[in-house]
Amino acid sequence: MNHGLLIAFVVAVALISVVPGPDMMFVLAHAVSGGRRSGFVAAAGMSTGLTVHTVAAAFGLGALIRTAPLVLEGIRIAGAVFLVYLAVMTWRASRGRGGSVSTPNKPRSQPRVYAMAVLTNLANPKVILFYLAFMPQFLTTGAHSWPATAQFLVLGAIFIAIGIVVDSSVALLAGTFSERVLRRQAFRRWLERASATIFGALAVRLVLDATQ
Repeated sequence: MNHGLLIAFVVAVALISVVPGPDMMFVLAHAVSGGRRSGFVAAAGMSTGLTVHTVAAAFGLGALIRTAPLVLEGIRIAGAVFLVYLAVMTWRASRGRGGSVSTPNKPRSQPRVYAMAVLTNLANPKVILFYLAFMPQFLTTGAHSWPATAQFLVLGAIFIAIGIVVDSSVALLAGTFSERVLRRQAFRRWLERASATIFGALAVRLVLDATQ
């Protein structure tokens, strides 16, 4: 692989990763409402989703979408529906909490948070478009170049590594703050409703992005 292109890719991905997007907002929402552990689990789920995207792109997802554009549309709709579901369930959970401050809240199931993070990432068509439109610009060709599949896998691994560092940092900062105030029932309800709003906004964003 071309070292110059590789360095340019690292810089570009680092800049892209620190700009708040759907993945970061998802991690932030769970870190705020569930603490650092939930945030870290959500970040791990997002990285798992990116791993699936990397492997799929390396082994021919682009060809499938070019021959069947409705596949991407179906992914977009599924993602929006799933995020609406998350928003509704999180909001309902906040309404169902009692008013007793001394009663501890039941922690969210970490496997469930992980699964939701993976599905949310997989259902984001912008990630697919990133792999199809952005990453090929950093592939090299020629007699001494690596196979395109290998280059895709390496670039994807770099993207995942940078993403997990950024998302984990967000989880640490937001989770540390939230864990100091989660024992206050009223504030916890507010945090969960803020999380529900974020999920709903992400669903709206998926729909609006597709119309542009």
